[in-house]
Amino acid sequence: MDLIFIVLAGILMLVGILGSFLPMLPGIPVSWAGLLLLHLTSAIPMDYAYLGITLIITIIIFALQYAIPALGTKYLGGSKQGMMGATIGLFAGIFIPIPFAILIAPFAGAYIGEILNKADSKTALKAASGSFIGLLASTFMEFVVTAIFLLLYIYKVWEFRTVLL
Repeated sequence: MDLIFIVLAGILMLVGILGSFLPMLPGIPVSWAGLLLLHLTSAIPMDYAYLGITLIITIIIFALQYAIPALGTKYLGGSKQGMMGATIGLFAGIFIPIPFAILIAPFAGAYIGEILNKADSKTALKAASGSFIGLLASTFMEFVVTAIFLLLYIYKVWEFRTVLL
């Protein structure tokens, strides 16, 4: 049974890494579920501090993933309407069934929000670019954390390999 849990945890880790790029999959929570599943085996002892720290990191990064595109909009001169547009576009992009919608929708939302705020096209484009840069930054951040979680998984499995065999 432990071997099944370890294999499933490894699959969750890989799906988590994919989820850092695919908006349909919540990458970091899936990776953390893999760490949790790994610690539910009898071969690897439960480490509450380890799981607690990684859970806190998961929650923070998951929340930042939705805040960073809006903050990127504000940083490059966007208004509250531009930030709201970027946020609405981010959520809408998750449900739009066209390729790259998750990249285009926050950009378009920030642009539309700025135009509705009576900004000129150049200002709106600059604010929308901030949204796009923020989205790329949050995706990279999530990828790095899910990759670290995968390394932690590999380390734990390697550390307790004698117990597993």
